[in-house]
Amino acid sequence: MFTGLIREIATVKSFVGSELSIRSKYKAKLGDSIAINGACLSVVKLTGDGFSVELSPESQKHLVLENFKNEVHIEPAMMMGDRFEGHIVQGHIDAIGTIKEVRNSGNSFDIFISVDKKFIPYIVPKGSITIDGVSLTVNDVNIDNFRLTIIPITMRETLFKNYKKGTKVNIETDMFARYVSHIISHQKGTLSWDEVDAISARY
Repeated sequence: MFTGLIREIATVKSFVGSELSIRSKYKAKLGDSIAINGACLSVVKLTGDGFSVELSPESQKHLVLENFKNEVHIEPAMMMGDRFEGHIVQGHIDAIGTIKEVRNSGNSFDIFISVDKKFIPYIVPKGSITIDGVSLTVNDVNIDNFRLTIIPITMRETLFKNYKKGTKVNIETDMFARYVSHIISHQKGTLSWDEVDAISARY
């Protein structure tokens, strides 16, 4: 489990075959789970200046591989007793989005991201979303895109400062929206309000 708060912008040393080699200040251990640009990956090798993770064919199929170069966001998995900030992030990428527009609004930046329409039901206005590992709040949701508002410190301290129209990003939608949608889609007939309350209480 992760929080969506980036702990470090690390440097990619190489990405050959299925092995991604990272230079970082963070001292990983073999087997550690680390979110890299939002994707939960396992440490398979340690080096003097960082670590390597392995990307399975399934992972490579669902991630923006072109962004595993130069710099990447990293966040180690939460440990028992850690302070919980951000929101609940699994490190499971649901979709790839594309930056449509970056609009400077003076004291903030509006980011418009397009995504396949089938993922829109899992993107909730004023709900949480993870973009390349960064926990953010959704402002508006449209037919095939959504809008985020990013404050200057987030823009400066994350890779969002490099994003522009056409940049592709990893997206993890809201976990609760996915779970509730899955439960409802497998229910026979219509749900009563008591059943809806029961589902909500589980989370």
